[in-house]
Amino acid sequence: MYARVTTVTIQPDKVAETTRIYNESILPAIKQASGNRGAFLLMDPTSGKGISITLWNSESDGQAYDTSGSYREQVNKISSFFSGPPSLATYDVAAQA
Repeated sequence: MYARVTTVTIQPDKVAETTRIYNESILPAIKQASGNRGAFLLMDPTSGKGISITLWNSESDGQAYDTSGSYREQVNKISSFFSGPPSLATYDVAAQA
């Protein structure tokens, strides 16, 4: 299993709206992607720092989501709330409970 981790900083007054959009629009799109095994949004409402973690059956499933344009489409839904550019990294899930 692989995890794709997007790290962002959201304008603090936009954290609630970002969370709403993630739950109502971004999560359903991620769940429909082939090979997706789940997604999480972690937010610090005070600082606006956030982490989106998506889990994939294979590294190629996560890459296909990116190359299809779906990843960029979802990021664009909240990009106007960013305080800086997001970062994206892919990790091998080495352990889980």
